[in-house]
This record gives sequence, C-alpha cells and structure tokens, in this order.
Amino acid sequence: MAGERGRPGRTEKAAAVGLVLAAVATVVWSGSFVTSRALHDSVPPVQAAFWRWVVAIVAVAPFAAREAWRQRALLRRHLGFVTLAALLGVTVYNTLVNQAGLSTSAGNMGMIMAASPVLMALYERLGGARLGARRTIGMLVAGAGVLLLVSKGSTAMNFAAGDLWMLAAAVCFGSYSALLRRKPTEIGGLAFLFSTFVLGALMLLPAYVVSLMLQGGFEPTAGTVGPLVYVGVFSSAVAFFAWNKAVALIGAARAGVIYYLQPVCVALLSFALLGEATGPMQIVCMALILGGVMLGAGRGGRR
Repeated sequence: MAGERGRPGRTEKAAAVGLVLAAVATVVWSGSFVTSRALHDSVPPVQAAFWRWVVAIVAVAPFAAREAWRQRALLRRHLGFVTLAALLGVTVYNTLVNQAGLSTSAGNMGMIMAASPVLMALYERLGGARLGARRTIGMLVAGAGVLLLVSKGSTAMNFAAGDLWMLAAAVCFGSYSALLRRKPTEIGGLAFLFSTFVLGALMLLPAYVVSLMLQGGFEPTAGTVGPLVYVGVFSSAVAFFAWNKAVALIGAARAGVIYYLQPVCVALLSFALLGEATGPMQIVCMALILGGVMLGAGRGGRR
C-alpha cells in the first residue's frame, strides 16, 4: 500500500521535472532564433548549421562518447531510427531555421515555430493518446495567439519567404519530437544525443563543402564565433538533452504546450538585442499564448 501511495508522488515529481526541462529547452532555443537572425548577413546558413553541430559534438563528447561506444552494437541495430532522428532534428531543422533568418524577423521565426506543438499533439492523438479537454483548450488558446501574431490581426496571411522556411522547420521539429516517443528504451539518452549530432553533421558535410565552393567561408570574429558557440553548446547540447528528457517524461504533446512560450521569449530577446519592436497586438497575443500554456500544462492537462 505504501508503494502504491508513493507512485503518484513520483509521477507528479517526474511530470514537474519534465515541465521544467521543456521550459529550459524552450528559453534556450529562443536565443538561437535571435542568433540565426543576427548571423544572416555574415555566415551562410549551411555553414552556420554545420559549425553549430561541430561545436555541439565537442561539447557533448566528454560526457557521451564513452556511452555511445559501449552501445555501438545497439546503435547499429537501430541505425534507421537514429538516422531519421538526426535528419529531422539536426540536419534539416536547424538548416531551415538559419535559411529563414535571411528573410524574416526573429520574432516571426519564434511565432511560426510555435505551430509545431499542434503537430506533436496530432501525432500523439493518432498514436492513440488522449489529450484531455484542458490540454486541448490550452493548445487552442495558445494557437489562437500565434495566429493573431502571424496575421497581425488580419484575415490575410502574408508570409515572407523566410516564414515559409520556418513553417517547414516547424514540421521537421514536430516530427522529430513525436519520433522521440519511439526511441528504444535501451539506448541511453547521452548515446542517442551524441550519435544524432555526429550523424547529422556528417549528412550536412556535402552541403557544407558546396557552400564553401559557391559562397566562400566566413570571417571568424567575435561576432560570428560567439553566436556559433552559444548555439552549439546551449541551443544544441544543453537544450536538446533537456527537450529529449522532457518528452520522455511527459510526452511530446504536453511538452509542446510549454513550447508555446517560444514566441514570447523570442519577442523579448529580439526587442532587447536586435531592436525589433513589440506593439500592443503582440502583447495581447503573448497574453493569450501564456494563458494557453498555463492552462494546458497544469495538473489537469492530462485528464
């Protein structure tokens, strides 16, 4: 009986940890949209993505390389799954984000990325999971805030080319997050993280070489190396580890509700660091997004 009484407590603690980890990843990733926008005229998108993952591999290797080596036979057995996760979450997603930064604002990038939790929830629903009324309503409220932000209160959706690149990135990230629920439990989290980083960088290598040949390299200055170190260490190593763990604890749909905080964080950072304005419409929409997050992430969100 004592064990049964303890189980709900452990479940609630795991859920709380999962929500915190999802929030950490979301806040850290918000900074990556600002850095992608800041680098748009100094570092070609593919080169920025490639060096991001090189930095991430170096940052994670001391903690994860040994585990990945021990589990090499297991990783080979599930190579198809690991490769697909690397393609979606590492190779394609972040390259699309960098490409979007060429022609849309950091604020818009964060707003559009907030559409990915809808796809996460749909994947879970198709898999048989029950989202619950509270989480569904929270998702709809937050989604309404996102739509108002993107449309600026108008029924006409005028997307820039960068907005379309971000829509594609949102689909990739939502698919990656849903895929995490199918990760073989016997693969360690660090081994999985390290192997996806390595495979993702290897798949980027041909495009990186082509970019060097056609566009030339970039000048390594504090203004280029600093942001790449940030996205490599924090937005890649730290944030992806936190997000993967959060999805394992609370599921992609519930973690996705927290992800709705992204446009709020991006708007605040882009205003503070890039001078992108935030007007009354954005503030109203941010309130909707925050309200939806609080509603959908609450204790009743799983019922």
